[in-house]
Amino acid sequence: MSTAPTVDVHAHVLLPEVEALVAGLAGLAEAKALDARRNGPAALAVSGPMVRERIPKLTDVSARLAAMDARGVDVQLVSPSPSHYHYWADEETAEKVCRLANEATAAHCSAAPERLRGLGLVPLQHPGHLVRLLDHALDQGLMGVEISSHAPGRELSDPAYEPFWSRAEETGALVFLHPFGCTLDERLDRWYLSNTVGQPTENAVALSHLIFSGVLDRHPGLTLIAAHGGGYLPTHIGRADHAWATRPDAGAGCAHLPSGYLRRLYFDSLVHDPHVLRELVRVAGADRVLLGSDFPFDMGSEDPVAALRAARLPDADFHAVRGGNAAALLFKE
Repeated sequence: MSTAPTVDVHAHVLLPEVEALVAGLAGLAEAKALDARRNGPAALAVSGPMVRERIPKLTDVSARLAAMDARGVDVQLVSPSPSHYHYWADEETAEKVCRLANEATAAHCSAAPERLRGLGLVPLQHPGHLVRLLDHALDQGLMGVEISSHAPGRELSDPAYEPFWSRAEETGALVFLHPFGCTLDERLDRWYLSNTVGQPTENAVALSHLIFSGVLDRHPGLTLIAAHGGGYLPTHIGRADHAWATRPDAGAGCAHLPSGYLRRLYFDSLVHDPHVLRELVRVAGADRVLLGSDFPFDMGSEDPVAALRAARLPDADFHAVRGGNAAALLFKE
């Protein structure tokens, strides 16, 4: 039996100081209106109370630790709520948002340093600021940064991001890919499709940009963790392989079959289906899947270890996903 701690790599913190910083600024109202259109009124009516009742777990370290104990989780990798991205912000505001988020997340984790590791933020909408703010996050003692699947007008394949990928690779920083919002917009504004369909779609699109553009060829040492099991891509990677092998336009940007790149990435285990989790482990490798719960939101898992156990993985694979893989990333010398 593995002695590695049980590590949840997908857990969030709410930072009221960030929201206080942007309150009333030009652009915030428009961003909120876009979010409302994308989600629809029924989703907003449910999400507001859901978040409010979880504020203690999102902000209070003692409440977080008690919840972790109840779930059998020893360590969390804590990332800011994606609602704090604020990719609408101008350069000056974005700099302030990310610095404050980095410092506040580090302070939250410092209250229980043996059990909490943290990730910061960088402003994808301003590529020229990414390296400096990644370094700022690392200087706070954070393990890396969290990013969305795209920024307005920019995909993750954008050449402007090359210095960021290089610096993340050079420093060994973790990059946690967690979408917020979906560009399918009002097509998903009912039945909470904005999340149930939108999140896995955005994951698949973002990862496909990284693969097909050659970002992962140019930065083979990049440590990137994809939330939500990588979305639709891992279970439909055969179609990507077929396109790469059949069409010259599809295969022009990357050196290998797309499926091979899955073993260069990390994925959390939050797929809500034991059969899908088994398939994720098959295509990515048991050494590339990490326990994730989306703590403490309702689209997460209340018992991520039980969800992992339901996949009936071989014992060594179970313990690797439960904590061995993540421990190697978070506690490396």
